[in-house]
Amino acid sequence: MLTLYQTYLSPFPPRVRLVLMYKGLDFEVVEPPGIHDGAAKGEYLRINPIGRVPALVLEDGRALPESEVICEYLEDRYPEPAMLPADAWGRAQVRMLSRISDIYVVMAMLPLFNIVAAPPAQWDQAAVARHVRSVGQALDLLEPVIGEHGYAYGNKLTHADGTLAPILQLVAEWMPIFRGADLMAERPRLNAYWQAIQLDPLCGAVIEETRAAVLRSMGR
Repeated sequence: MLTLYQTYLSPFPPRVRLVLMYKGLDFEVVEPPGIHDGAAKGEYLRINPIGRVPALVLEDGRALPESEVICEYLEDRYPEPAMLPADAWGRAQVRMLSRISDIYVVMAMLPLFNIVAAPPAQWDQAAVARHVRSVGQALDLLEPVIGEHGYAYGNKLTHADGTLAPILQLVAEWMPIFRGADLMAERPRLNAYWQAIQLDPLCGAVIEETRAAVLRSMGR
């Protein structure tokens, strides 16, 4: 059986869980010790010296780190049902959407992840506003290219949905703590996609897993 090392609070493992679920693969989930303290410990560092999640351990014991690499491996190893379009242009569009999310949106959000490590009273509000604007500018790159049929591209789940949905969940449900502009409402195509992708049974289930984990982390 495949073993997925991950935490439900990270936005990167969901894309792997979505692929595993979509392809009907059996897998178990393990949360590495210490991962929520920012420092993986012990055995996990032998499995994944990078020390981050996710990592996928194959049936033969070999381990793969990095969500994008894992998803590409799973697509190559288990090509059916496919999560990439059949044509070269469609595949390029799926990869482009994922690339925009990983390089521009996530990187724009990183300073905000660091800011929330301090109590709100210590936040530099000018810096917060600047970084929120940067996230909005990154989302502007997605607005004109996001799909309009309920999915990131085309009319079925692709790897782009696994990449985008967890990040947009952060934008829609976590970023309001900064009390800035409603970044989703200001981008109608992106907001329509976010509302629609939650209705997909598999992607919706992955999103709900994250919501439940957040509530548990808050003691609710």
